[in-house]
Amino acid sequence: MGHAGTLARLVETSLYVPYTRTVSEPRNVLEDRRVDGDRLLARLDELAAIGAIQGANGEPGCARLALSDEDRAGRDLVVTWMYDLGLNVRIDAIGNVLGVWPAADGSIDAPVMTGSHIDTVRTGGRFDGNLGVLAGLSVIEAVATARMATKRPLGVAFFTNEEGARFSPDMMGSLVYVGAMTAEEAYDVTGIDGTRVGDELLRIGYRGPTPCPGPAPYAFVELHIEQGPVLEAEGVRIGAVTGVQGISWQELTITGESNHAGTTPMNLRHDAGYGAARIATFVRALALEMGPPHVGTVGMLSLQPNLVNVVAASAVLTVDLRNTDEARLVESETRLTRFLSELEHDEGVTITSRKLARFEPVAFDERMIALVERTAQGLGNSVRRMPSGAGHDAQMLARVCPTAMIFTQSHHGISHNPAEYTEPADLVMGADILLRVMLELSEGTAL
Repeated sequence: MGHAGTLARLVETSLYVPYTRTVSEPRNVLEDRRVDGDRLLARLDELAAIGAIQGANGEPGCARLALSDEDRAGRDLVVTWMYDLGLNVRIDAIGNVLGVWPAADGSIDAPVMTGSHIDTVRTGGRFDGNLGVLAGLSVIEAVATARMATKRPLGVAFFTNEEGARFSPDMMGSLVYVGAMTAEEAYDVTGIDGTRVGDELLRIGYRGPTPCPGPAPYAFVELHIEQGPVLEAEGVRIGAVTGVQGISWQELTITGESNHAGTTPMNLRHDAGYGAARIATFVRALALEMGPPHVGTVGMLSLQPNLVNVVAASAVLTVDLRNTDEARLVESETRLTRFLSELEHDEGVTITSRKLARFEPVAFDERMIALVERTAQGLGNSVRRMPSGAGHDAQMLARVCPTAMIFTQSHHGISHNPAEYTEPADLVMGADILLRVMLELSEGTAL
């Protein structure tokens, strides 16, 4: 279903109210260059109510897995806001949605683009991804309200399946947008629940008509919570992101032998559970040995037959390795492969590997980083240049246009958790910085 079909469905359900644009003399300055902070916070709350969950201590979180019913409801709400602002809305073949505010000459090509994602992990927070999308709406709304005339169009997008929590790889929508993965390849991906991406896009009505890859923006800047503890720990308000560290995801399957837990001597076991434990401890020890910024995680593990008195016959686990340096990331992958071979020999098991995702480290455009830095400082903020430990759609857009990111603090560095929290004033400040960065880019003076 394309944007016309989506709009028809929204009209039928009374979600869409047509936008009426006021014709007046354009103004070339935005007096105080601020977004409507109250409206931004209200929209964050409204979107968070879709798929709302509670954390262990009652914290408000979100569960909107990509292409789920909850994701469709969130998409419908955000698309409605795009139409309400009078944006030119395009939905592409992988379900990415882009809303564009035309330039003074009516052009919608090569916009200064912002955006992020609105899908979440199963135990997600309220700001991861959502802030970047809704702040982008606030930026365009501020420009529209001030009746500004910009030399370049402004765009806000949300990309499909950024999290990779239901379908691998993560950043799927932006990968397809920049041509690093075809829509047909993405359609054939099977999720953790046995569903196909292509089928689910059709089911929720977001397999759009706009072809992929999409046209390159003039520039792309993404606002995001840090999802880490660095800014808060150092007492710095804003991060000017220098790039994104490389990511290596793989799924390992260990095949051993099921046997009686009481009668099988320890030296005669082929224990898949023990093998999984060895891998988990190796990944952690390797990260500590290699030192920052290298990190390693075993985040998912399942055993069969998963019984208290039976030696595990098989184990499936995931390994997540990350580093800002490609050579060091390759080194960690090589050392893990060597360890797996030794483990097979020592324990008498078989280990197979399946690549889930592999992205090299990305460096952002120095001019864009400097623009974020001086804009944030100009609003009276302390700023730290820093890499991102998490993957983001911006790292994919960096393949086709100048790109940068803005980070706000994350309380205690907690994310992918309902306890995720950023102070409202920091959310609004991030949006104000985004506004000024996009306006400068729209005038063409920064690049």
